Amino acid sequence: MSRVSKSNELLRFSERGIYCPPADVYIDPWRPVDRAIITHGHSDHARAGHGHYLAHRFTTAIMKHRLGEGLSYQSVDYGDSVNINGVTFTFIPAGHILGSCQLRIEYKGHIGVVSGDYKLEDDGISGCYEPIPCHTLITECTFGLPLFNWKEDHLVKEELNTWVKENALSGKNSVLLGYSLGKAQRLQHMLETDLPIYVHGAVHHMNAIYEHCGISLPPTIYPQDTKKPEGPCVVIAPPSVLGTPWLRKFAPFASSMASGWMSLRGPRRRRSVDKGFVLSDHMDWKGLHTVMDETRPERVICTHGYTDIFAQYLREQGIEAITEKTEFETEQTE
Repeated sequence: MSRVSKSNELLRFSERGIYCPPADVYIDPWRPVDRAIITHGHSDHARAGHGHYLAHRFTTAIMKHRLGEGLSYQSVDYGDSVNINGVTFTFIPAGHILGSCQLRIEYKGHIGVVSGDYKLEDDGISGCYEPIPCHTLITECTFGLPLFNWKEDHLVKEELNTWVKENALSGKNSVLLGYSLGKAQRLQHMLETDLPIYVHGAVHHMNAIYEHCGISLPPTIYPQDTKKPEGPCVVIAPPSVLGTPWLRKFAPFASSMASGWMSLRGPRRRRSVDKGFVLSDHMDWKGLHTVMDETRPERVICTHGYTDIFAQYLREQGIEAITEKTEFETEQTE
């Protein structure tokens, strides 16, 4: 049996999601299925409607908050393996957000990996990506272009804290916008300030899950009234608060957004923020190269993002590569 046919036997793309026929399970399915294995807790990967969920225990905590307590959940830790109908699924850190996993899938000597969303940098709170040598790799390509080249975390941290200090000296509050799950906590972890930190309700609830999972974050204030804060402060909220009464009570403020897309002028201009921090929870071009060098897959399936460009590049390097469409989202607020 050729490696291609073995790959197709192990992992297929269907209208419901990534399907593993011998185990009869789906990975991050976007349509309701009986049994789902979930790589991480973002809503485009962990959706409602499945009969049974298998995920890292931190991801289970996130899903219980977002999807409800009364569902069928099975939890594992990093490094754990689960055998389903002769297929072995091992949960390996992805470094994307709290509880995020890559899936190592072994069947009849063939090893496939589903990356989920992942990043190379160790941000101190999301687990650290580990390479998995494999025959077939299904990888995201959110930032699969050479122009995406992330700064080291300590440089972004220095830039962030300098900006907050400068705003405070000029009498302005500092508004940091980012995903309520993952990016918001990463920003908090980077902050080095004695200023009070106010958070939006969506961030507050996710912070509680991080704390429950043993991740220590700076103290924050969850304002539940319209009272205006006294003195300079930091505000962390999802991008959806721009232009809302909730945010206006923090005026005067300088606004910023943290995202890999902030390396492009267009998204910065469309968001109408004062500052863009290039900070992503996904692999950049160099990160994707590192993955290929360390895992050495024979076949790569590129999903969501710059799939065609990255697949073509891999083919030019002698790696068999194709693209597949998914319903995972490539959000401009990543």
